[in-house]
Amino acid sequence: MEFSFVDYVVILGYLLGVAWLGIRIAGRQASTSDYFLGGHDLPWWAVLFSVVATETSTLTFISVPAVAYGGNLTFLQITFGYIVGRIFVSKVFLPAYFKGNLTTAYQFLKQRFGSAMRNAASTTFMITRLLADGVRLFATAIPLAIIMRLGGAFTGWSDFEVYLLAIGVISAITLVYTLIGGIKAVVWMDVMQMVVYIGGAIFAGVIMLVDLPDGLSGAMSMAADADKLHLFDFGFDLVLSEFLARPYTFFTALIGGAVFSVASHGTDQLIVQRLLTTRNVRDGQRALVWSGVVVALQFGLFLFIGLLLYAFYDAQSAQQLGLATTDEIFAKFIVEELPVGFSGLIVASLFAAAMSSLSSSLNSLASSTTFDLYKPYFGENNTKAEDLRMSRLITIVWALILTGSAFFFAFLQLQEGERPAVVELGLGIASYTYGGLLGAFLLGRLSTGPDKTDAMIGFFTGLVSLLFMVEGPIHSLLPGEPLAIAWPLYTVVGSLVVVLVGLLCHRIRKQ
Repeated sequence: MEFSFVDYVVILGYLLGVAWLGIRIAGRQASTSDYFLGGHDLPWWAVLFSVVATETSTLTFISVPAVAYGGNLTFLQITFGYIVGRIFVSKVFLPAYFKGNLTTAYQFLKQRFGSAMRNAASTTFMITRLLADGVRLFATAIPLAIIMRLGGAFTGWSDFEVYLLAIGVISAITLVYTLIGGIKAVVWMDVMQMVVYIGGAIFAGVIMLVDLPDGLSGAMSMAADADKLHLFDFGFDLVLSEFLARPYTFFTALIGGAVFSVASHGTDQLIVQRLLTTRNVRDGQRALVWSGVVVALQFGLFLFIGLLLYAFYDAQSAQQLGLATTDEIFAKFIVEELPVGFSGLIVASLFAAAMSSLSSSLNSLASSTTFDLYKPYFGENNTKAEDLRMSRLITIVWALILTGSAFFFAFLQLQEGERPAVVELGLGIASYTYGGLLGAFLLGRLSTGPDKTDAMIGFFTGLVSLLFMVEGPIHSLLPGEPLAIAWPLYTVVGSLVVVLVGLLCHRIRKQ
């Protein structure tokens, strides 16, 4: 079965509808507070769904089912850590943000350590988002390109041209409503788009259940026989080096997931900005903690779909199905098995997941640039209208930069020879820099002694030290068998180094 004309009409109608609805919902903005913080008047449940949608990329939709298809359910262990980490952020970080009436997460560092520390953290955030979101935006085009080819479209196009088209369309449509509507448009469209992609996933699951000869019980029996219902892996049979290098043993996933969540939801402007749009600290806490529960349920849904796919395709390997990897299996089902029109709806769901992530990145990058770097040095005497106009201009600039970054990663990925693992690269970039950011925040929040010098030394020591524990160019030059740690531990180790070095530096300098 190939994509029909109806499928393409559904996709086009959805994209145009998103742009129009986003602009209508947002209304008018009179200041940067309206544009970036929604006037602090957004309901907590809408912010909850926006946080979840922001965390969900197209790869979540496509790749998480493939995790269960090719493995088991141990990936779900990391979501337990996500919930624990969010509870910590809601109790320790959010009250400080609301008490200080802050517009970005990094203004707390200015109050505690001065402008230099805020600028270092804000710049680190921007570089991280530029690289990680450039990777994410390119990676978004991978499943879309697969579906386009499986559906018989764009057969005369090169892979690079298909990727450029997908990236360009996503960026252009997202920019329209983000630029005009600000954070209100971003949050409310995230809510709508989450309903679309979750609804699409549930619909695909129902179609599979209807078509399976033995129904749900047969699928679960088949999964159990293949040990795919295995959820907990404590890794007690591993030696220490293997234990630290495996990402989804229980304690690594729990501790690493918790610390990663503290960093991503307590120090990353991408998420903190959403929480600051709520009416008070209590609403922000409710949105944050419950988002962890919803994320766990969402991952559970996509893993469950992977188990259904395993039964639907009778445990065949990707090669037996004529596919390059298991990542293409859900895409194959979408194109070949769904009724006319519904394939287009699922692809629209993929665009929804991509746009919700990109719109959040654009708005958070623009807010951090405006409040942390532009306004303190160049716009102190601006009127509200001038600040708003500059904020929109900065949003356009970041859209162009992120799109260019995604084009660059597309070019790299499609070169002959060994290709970079872009998905792992994106995760690694975020995990790597989160350690430094979290360490600086913990140093300022939990200790009153260290000053800006201690914080800066600790911050950059934490970033540099990870180079020797992450597999890469420096790691490969170390003698013997250097220690490599799993990506969920990057943030744990990085933040500990920052805090310990900052405290030690303070004690030495006091003497």
